Amino acid sequence: MEHVDLHCHSTASDGEYPPAEVARRAKAAGLAAFALTDHDTTAGITEAARAAESLGVRLVVGCEFSVKAPWGELHLLGYFLPVGNPALEGFLDGTRAARQRRANQIVVRLQRLGVAIELADVERAAGGGAMGRPHVARVLVERGASIDMNDAFRSYLGRGRPAYVEKPLPTLPQVADLVHAVGGMLVAAHLGDHGTEGQIRQFQEQGLDGLEVRHPSHAVGTERRLTAIAARLGLAISGGSDWHGDSDFGDSHAPLGGMEVPLEWLEKLDQRRATASRDTVAPDRRAEP
Repeated sequence: MEHVDLHCHSTASDGEYPPAEVARRAKAAGLAAFALTDHDTTAGITEAARAAESLGVRLVVGCEFSVKAPWGELHLLGYFLPVGNPALEGFLDGTRAARQRRANQIVVRLQRLGVAIELADVERAAGGGAMGRPHVARVLVERGASIDMNDAFRSYLGRGRPAYVEKPLPTLPQVADLVHAVGGMLVAAHLGDHGTEGQIRQFQEQGLDGLEVRHPSHAVGTERRLTAIAARLGLAISGGSDWHGDSDFGDSHAPLGGMEVPLEWLEKLDQRRATASRDTVAPDRRAEP
C-alpha cells in the first residue's frame, strides 16, 4: 500500500529543514505524496515543488492556520491552495505580522523573568520563516535556560506559563471562507479530546471539510472515535506526522511518513475538492441566459 504524509513543516515556519530537503526526505521515506503545511505561510512551496517534481513525489500545497476555539486555539490544515493568490497572501502577511508582535511580547516577559534573551535571537532561530513559540523554545535550549523543547513549553511558553502570550486569532468561518474561495479544503488538525461530535458538527456548519484523525498525539481509540464521527457527519479524513525535524518528536510529532497514512485518504480529499468545485460553478451556469 502506498502512503502519504499530509502534515509536515519546513524552515519556512518552525521546521528544522529547508523545503527542498523535506521533499528529499519524503522521497527517501517512500511516500507517494506529502503536504507541506507550514504555519501561516506558503513561502516554502516553490522550493519544495521544484525538488518534488525532480524526485517524482507529489507535493500537496498546504498551510496550517490557527483560529479561535472554545478551549483557546484550533489548528486547521488548508490543502490544495494556490501559490501567490493576493487574498490568501494578504491574509497570511497579517498573521505573520501578529506572530512577530507576539514573539516580542514573549521575549519581554522572559527578560522580566531574568532570562537573557533578545528578539534578535528569535529572529535568527526563525531564519526568515513565520515566527512562533518553537523558535523561542530553541533559543531557550541553546542558552541553557531549558533542558529541551518540552521543558521550554512546560516552564515558560505553554498556556498558563509565565511567558505565555495569547495569540490574536481569526475565526474558523473567516479562514473557511478564504480557503474555499481559492479552491482549497479545510481539515481540523489534531483535535484529540476536544473533538466531541457536537463540537465537530458546529465546526462543519462553519465550513470545516474534514478531520485529521491520524496524528502522533492521538491514541488508537481517539483515531477510531474521530473516524467514526467523520463517517457519520460525511467529513473527509486526513493524517500526518506533524514532522518538524529529526530532533523534535515527543508526543506530538513523529518521523516523516511515520504514521502510514493511506494514499486513498488523499485521493478522497481530492475527489471531494473536485465535487465542491463543480457545485460552486453549477449555480452560475444555471443562472446564465
